[in-house]
Amino acid sequence: MQMETILNLPIENKIFYAVLVFSWTVYLWEAYLAYRQRRIYRLTMHVPHELGKIMDTDTFEKSRLYQLDKSNFSFWSGLYSETEGTLILLFGGIPFVWKVAGTVTARFGLGPEYEIFQSLSFLILATLFSAFTGLPWSIYNTFVIEEKHGFNQQTLGFFLKDAVKKFIVTQCILLPVTSLLLYIIKIGGDFFFIYAWLFTLGVSLVLVTIYADYIAPLFDKFTPLPEGELKEEIESMSKSISFPLTKVYVVEGSKRSSHSNAYFYGFFKNKRIVLFDTLLEDYSPLNKDGEPETDTPTEDKSKLKNKKQGCNNPEVLAVLGHELGHWKLGHTVKNIVISQMNSFLCFFLFAVLIGRKELFVAFGFYNSQPTLIGLMIIFQFIFSPYNEVLSFCLTVLSRRFEFQADSFARGMGRASELYSALIKLNKDNLGFPVADWLFSMWHYSHPPLLERLRALGSTKQD
Repeated sequence: MQMETILNLPIENKIFYAVLVFSWTVYLWEAYLAYRQRRIYRLTMHVPHELGKIMDTDTFEKSRLYQLDKSNFSFWSGLYSETEGTLILLFGGIPFVWKVAGTVTARFGLGPEYEIFQSLSFLILATLFSAFTGLPWSIYNTFVIEEKHGFNQQTLGFFLKDAVKKFIVTQCILLPVTSLLLYIIKIGGDFFFIYAWLFTLGVSLVLVTIYADYIAPLFDKFTPLPEGELKEEIESMSKSISFPLTKVYVVEGSKRSSHSNAYFYGFFKNKRIVLFDTLLEDYSPLNKDGEPETDTPTEDKSKLKNKKQGCNNPEVLAVLGHELGHWKLGHTVKNIVISQMNSFLCFFLFAVLIGRKELFVAFGFYNSQPTLIGLMIIFQFIFSPYNEVLSFCLTVLSRRFEFQADSFARGMGRASELYSALIKLNKDNLGFPVADWLFSMWHYSHPPLLERLRALGSTKQD
């Protein structure tokens, strides 16, 4: 298509093609970055000299192959996703599903004036389609890649039951929240964007507050950390920095995966800490399963011992010192403020753009301007360049926060324990410690392992 022809296209066509071109530009950029990192996985066959004291050859090779498999999977799943999205746009998939949703609501005697019900039907159909097309990829990732590298702990039946449960819980949250948001936009007048923003702020705060108490337990078992030295040390450490800790939970993450994690949640004077059982050396069922029988040969005992995962108590405390550093240094509040400033800006721009008919025409809506579709078009497509820039800036900021949290833990006298914990967690999760600089800069919200270890200081390890 010649440049003059492009310039003479109607504005709605320019918008449509601009969205497609930008989407593929982002995809090709991401694919290029992933190619650079895959080349690192393929060519770095031996443990670099500077890693010799912190990573053995066997672990290095396992992590290399795991990350290579994940990268290859990401390439094909990403290509499928981008192609699927393009075909949906080119063949009018969004207006088609909207019409089907209208047909569904009409069967209940509801006409176009009941747009909210048509919107909810559209959401259900869209999420069903997304879940159905994404399920084979998720199954392959879990039962081929994660299984191959020793992380998957699920059966297929458990996985499918989990997927159904997640879909139902998501709909139970998404549908009423969307209904209220659409209603607020409809009755909010000229300043509806302020009310919509306040509503989404309230919803996000409520969800963060209730997630670990009411939503997460639907999927995983949460139990209080038993009384003992670890709990006493956690409470003492929290008290030393005035962290208002109320409860410490252990979540049974090992029934899904051997990957480990820890986090805290809650507002004001009601903070809780959640530790995955796979993080705790003394609690991980994976370690108990790996205990050798009494007649196991010495050589096999050694191998099984090397498979032991998780961190000892001082290392767990160092990891928590890092997490509490995020709280003490105000990183959590800063992230919330940035998120809500961005949300307010997006709703304001949405209010400016929602009346532009050409945006709807560009995506196949010639005779109507549904609010839900407007939200989708503007937030997902029109804001995509802004979202890419924002995402990169937040990644850079996140790395800065991680270094600061590490420094906080070091200031608590836990540098040596955090040093060894980072190495153990990298080993347990088969993280590959060598990264392409451009891939790392664009994607890594956490600094690479070597950078974090250097920042902590040359602490001598056994």
